[in-house]
Amino acid sequence: MIEFYKMNGSGNDFILIDNRQGAVAAVGDIVAFVKTVCERKVSVGADGLILIERSDRVDFKWRFFNADGSEVEMCGNGGRCAARFAFLKGIAGANVSFETVAGIIDAEVKGNVVKLRLTDPHDLVIDDQILIEDHKLFVNSINTGVPHVVYFVRDVDDFDVFSTGRTIRYHEHYRPAGTNANFASVIDGHTLKVRTYERGVEDETLACGTGSVASALVAARKGLVESPVDVLVRSGEVLMAP
Repeated sequence: MIEFYKMNGSGNDFILIDNRQGAVAAVGDIVAFVKTVCERKVSVGADGLILIERSDRVDFKWRFFNADGSEVEMCGNGGRCAARFAFLKGIAGANVSFETVAGIIDAEVKGNVVKLRLTDPHDLVIDDQILIEDHKLFVNSINTGVPHVVYFVRDVDDFDVFSTGRTIRYHEHYRPAGTNANFASVIDGHTLKVRTYERGVEDETLACGTGSVASALVAARKGLVESPVDVLVRSGEVLMAP
């Protein structure tokens, strides 16, 4: 028997397991295990799975797996859930630091609200040109812990996020690792509305923390918004980027 918790951050949902004592050692194939328990309708169902493990540097270390079993560097909403989980379980205090493949992440827990400081963004590219079905798209990309493409549209509510997102995610320009694809509309000088197709989930999710930050940073760089920025996500919640 493996004890697990289910949490969500702004609609991104995750399975969390305290693996500091090796709770998942008996499952053998961790990829198959993740894919099985994250499958919706026939199992627990989640966008990803988080293992909380021991660290000799900070409060804890995590391993983050997407629903398809791929292990990736970072997840913003997953990080917020992990920080609150650690606080509730007495693993860490209200000010939390944890190890990820992307680097050390700092978080602050205040009740149900968790503020996360991501690693420094890198690999910013503005107005890159890619070809999709003989149409040229001018897209932007940045890494906020994981790679993201940001494409601005007039009305994100009336946009085919799944088809275009999947095409961008697997586009040859971003091989071999692929990318997450964000579609953003500017509401005003301090507000964006963002929808995200997530790599590893292989579908649109209700929110994406690193994608929201990526969209805010790109929009600011292009002069479309100024700090602070509210990001309206698919779940109806608001994520704030400084």
